[in-house]
Amino acid sequence: MPAKDIFHNTVKTALEKDKWTITDEHLFIQVEDIDFYIDLTAERILAAEKTGKKIAVEIKSFLGASDVTEFHLALGQCLNYRSALRLTEPERILYLAVPVDVYNEFFSRKFIQRIIGEYQLKLLIFNPEREEIVIWRD
Repeated sequence: MPAKDIFHNTVKTALEKDKWTITDEHLFIQVEDIDFYIDLTAERILAAEKTGKKIAVEIKSFLGASDVTEFHLALGQCLNYRSALRLTEPERILYLAVPVDVYNEFFSRKFIQRIIGEYQLKLLIFNPEREEIVIWRD
């Protein structure tokens, strides 16, 4: 099982504050002979609709030497995870969780925005100090 990201517990707390129920930490998915571990899964019942929403969250701290390299890795990982989820849990929506400062300083760049749109990457932007979700970006 992979190690937890430095912000794992922060994002978990932020989701719980936002009324999500954590259903799994390190969701294991096996597709053919490939194993995947997604950081968190959560569910929320939407009372008005009597239906639930299921998400998976991959958490990235972007603490490496290069934000571009970190983005390459995160994007590739998310694309693989999304494909695996389509085969195993198609109702679950994958989000990439990033700290608000990384979002403001790196993800706001024009080219990165273009890539996010092209690959329809869903983002969960969180404030690490307050342990709160700042933006859900679909």
